Amino acid sequence: MANTSILVVGGGFAGMTAALEAAELGHEVYLVEKAPYLGGRVMQLNKYFPKFCPPSCGLEIQYQRIKNNPLVKFFTLAEVVQVDGNKGNYTVTIRVRPRHTAPNSVDLSALVKDLTGETVSSFEFGLARRKGLYLDVPFAFPQRYVVDKTCLTDADKAKLAACPSIDLTEEEKLIPLQVGAIVVATGWQPYDVTRLSNLGAGTIKNCISNMQMERLASPYGPTQGKIVRPSDGRAPKKVAFVQCAGSRDENHLSYCSYICCAASLKQAQYVREQYPDAQITIYYIDLRTPGRYDTFARKVLADPKVQAIKGKVAAVAQDKAGDDVWVTVEDAVSGAKSVERFDLVVLATGMQPSLATQKLPLNVAMDEEGFLVGGEEQGIFVAGCAKQPLDVMKTAQSATAAAMKAIQTVRGR
Repeated sequence: MANTSILVVGGGFAGMTAALEAAELGHEVYLVEKAPYLGGRVMQLNKYFPKFCPPSCGLEIQYQRIKNNPLVKFFTLAEVVQVDGNKGNYTVTIRVRPRHTAPNSVDLSALVKDLTGETVSSFEFGLARRKGLYLDVPFAFPQRYVVDKTCLTDADKAKLAACPSIDLTEEEKLIPLQVGAIVVATGWQPYDVTRLSNLGAGTIKNCISNMQMERLASPYGPTQGKIVRPSDGRAPKKVAFVQCAGSRDENHLSYCSYICCAASLKQAQYVREQYPDAQITIYYIDLRTPGRYDTFARKVLADPKVQAIKGKVAAVAQDKAGDDVWVTVEDAVSGAKSVERFDLVVLATGMQPSLATQKLPLNVAMDEEGFLVGGEEQGIFVAGCAKQPLDVMKTAQSATAAAMKAIQTVRGR
């Protein structure tokens, strides 16, 4: 007899949606997320399409649905390490790393301030540092701090050991799960900008990625929502957005990531809302704003202080006399080559599937870019950006479709 439970791998917007769709139709669901919190990339955005909601708004609805549904059992700091069996009868082993904090909502912020050890925050994409006890954002779910023992000093360890809500001796666990179908919703990661050496990524302080811009604009980010230059904290008066940074390029990502152009237009609006006198230039190959994004694009581009130039950026360089940035571009219409100076440059890096660099123990075909293809004959269904680049709305639709197919599988239909 087939097992009617369903495993969902990945706790971002796609994973949560798939898990809830299945659970609300009566199926036990195991939701496995490698990060400390559910929410995925959406959690790192300032606002997201189509309604320009802050993530705390859209995600809170999902969090409440999970809290109120006993059929959803979620694991954070967890990953799938082994999969045995076949369609209708899988045994999946997950490894859960220790959080070291009690399963409650104790406010440990005062203790955080008292610690001295620090490390670079991956959540903030290197724009800030964090302590060895942290909560990524105030609306994080589960609402529990995490201990990172790798950056604790001996004094930090002594302070944490004295706290009744912290257990530094907690160890990782291996947990077996019995499921009939699997939904893979492992999401995406920003393309590694340090590989774009000609664009100054990783070496020029005031040349940042589009996801770093989202963190600067977020009220929960390293600057509490103030968009400033990383080098000196000054307000940028002249900002360039470089489209297709590493995308549509056979040496990097060969495909278009679908949402990058609209995201840059959204971020241009962030800047213009904060700085009414700021000037924005968007360098693009093709400005792609499909469907409802076309109306939004026309609105942003109607702003006289926002100009879009069709041209390929050849190089981004640091100003020798200061922290400004020089952009070399060839205008695709006029053919003229120019070098322009900016306070801040934002690279619109593409969406790379997480599985391009982080593998799962699943026998499912993957294309050359790392997107999963097939798997349905094995009772394994792919959702969201593990399948192709998508926005949040289409990600949710994809997750619902994957959940429905998984339900049909475990019900033998």
